[in-house]
Amino acid sequence: MTLVAKAPCRVDMAGGTIDIWPLYLFHAGAVTLNFAVDKYATCRLATRKDRKIVLRSMDLGGEETFDSLDALRRAKKYRLPLLAHLVKFFAPETGIELATDSESPAGAGIAGSSTLIIAVSSALNRLTGAGHNIEKLREISQNIEAQIIRVPTGAQDYYPAMYGGASAIELSELGVVRKALAVDLEELNQRFVLAYTGEPRNSGINNWEVTKAHIDGDRAVHRNFDLIAAIASAMRQALERGDWAEAARLLREEWSNRKKNAPGITTPLIDRLVEVARRKGAVGAKVCGAGGGGCVFFLVERGAKQRVAGVIAAAGATVLPVCVAPEGVRVRAAAD
Repeated sequence: MTLVAKAPCRVDMAGGTIDIWPLYLFHAGAVTLNFAVDKYATCRLATRKDRKIVLRSMDLGGEETFDSLDALRRAKKYRLPLLAHLVKFFAPETGIELATDSESPAGAGIAGSSTLIIAVSSALNRLTGAGHNIEKLREISQNIEAQIIRVPTGAQDYYPAMYGGASAIELSELGVVRKALAVDLEELNQRFVLAYTGEPRNSGINNWEVTKAHIDGDRAVHRNFDLIAAIASAMRQALERGDWAEAARLLREEWSNRKKNAPGITTPLIDRLVEVARRKGAVGAKVCGAGGGGCVFFLVERGAKQRVAGVIAAAGATVLPVCVAPEGVRVRAAAD
């Protein structure tokens, strides 16, 4: 049997980091807004006639082989820990070859690793007949990613990979609930630019610094998250009524408050990109993910997309030609 799974990456618009448990429990009405983009993580999973487990990452150029699942379990370190941990959890009864690839640049902040986990877990879930629904796969994926990066992980990164489109991730004592964000996706396509700075970042480190400050009782961080929660809720309403001017104002406010949470969220290059883009029709911007590099999301005036993309490229970043991806993860049988 050979299966191919494919899932889209994401851009987060507002309410990031507050999706890390237990932060959202201290901020009423917490919500995170994001949308899927057509940069994909894929995996090809095939059974073998022997017991070997062969793992390959095409984008990282890594490979490792184990004589059996038991040998994989006994290993103390992995070259490809994401793949190894997922195989260990799903425990296929046959040998397998698992090859992955990602279109996300390294450290881009568009949830490349979380997207890949959803793709791989979906394929292994199908292969093994485990029968987990998509929400349970999110829980499994989030827990396994936390084992790998050894700090708490947020919930929002998995949902664009799961469902595609635009999402409002509601966070409360009830748990994590995803609802489709009622925004005009074609209009959104005309109003955003995504740029890669070429500076990879470590989301685990930045998010842990902010999380720890919050848990330690830093009042300034707590106040900033109150604001971030309120801004995300207001932006949801603005987007759903098609008020792009108000959405842009809230995006600027979100970025201003987010930069106060921890040093290193912005960089000189990011600051320069935001300034030059503003002069050509960008009406708001924020870094994707935890910050410190990676990608920057720009909201632009209608008709200004090409101008903004040009000045961003001239300033030294790479404009990624992306659109909203309307569908989430898909698993299909393939010819061997």
